[in-house]
Amino acid sequence: MTGGKRRIGETIADAAREAIEVRLLREVRSEPVPRHLAIIMDGNRRFAHEQGMESSDGHLKGKDKLEELLDWCLEVGLQVLTVYALSTENLSRDPKEISELMDLFRENFRKVGDDPRVHRNRIRVRAIGRLDRLRADVQEAIRYAEDRTKDYSNYYYNIAVAYGGREEILEAMRSIARDVAAGKVQPDEIDERMVQKRLYTSDLPDPDLVLRTSGEERISNFLLWQVAYAELYFADVYWPGLRKIDFLRALRDYQRRRRRFGT
Repeated sequence: MTGGKRRIGETIADAAREAIEVRLLREVRSEPVPRHLAIIMDGNRRFAHEQGMESSDGHLKGKDKLEELLDWCLEVGLQVLTVYALSTENLSRDPKEISELMDLFRENFRKVGDDPRVHRNRIRVRAIGRLDRLRADVQEAIRYAEDRTKDYSNYYYNIAVAYGGREEILEAMRSIARDVAAGKVQPDEIDERMVQKRLYTSDLPDPDLVLRTSGEERISNFLLWQVAYAELYFADVYWPGLRKIDFLRALRDYQRRRRRFGT
């Protein structure tokens, strides 16, 4: 009897959540959505440990959630998505975990290169970060996905892997310094636009909204230059546990804010 009541309660709760999702989706689609959403996908390992699973299982669940998220973004018409998959600091984790992650990256860059959704919606896929620090087979899989989508421009899907925001800025500074040393650029000519053009995301608008999962409230060296005026939203749920209703609430919260850009 107790089990039956619990199932009835869960059914009612699911129906209520679905009704809220339908309402939120309608509201979100009635107003401009962020042009560029950046996501810090945090909490795979903690999600797995709380569920009694291995860390690798958490990463697999996180991969599945990312595939689900792509559908959500297309549904609301979000044009640019940039996700933080692996930081340069993460590369110092246990070698076994890194090897499993590399296997996952190799498999999924190949998969996204063949994904019918990507080609039907003409989504350009790119990896950003210190790609030279990745395994050779992962680099090859990245090239495969990028080459197959290089001519698309309806949507942009960026995966930050072996990425660090400070390193990105340093690389831009080194590039400018080389041009100064070669006499191609004068120091007084260096401005924000020049720096912007040398970032990984040089041809894209800066993020309008940064969503971070896991309840942590920090940027963690992600797109440090680009998020200067982005709105921030922190969801108190681990990445694999993110629901569509959580995603829609983040977008709805953004739509209700008044962006000031420092004014």
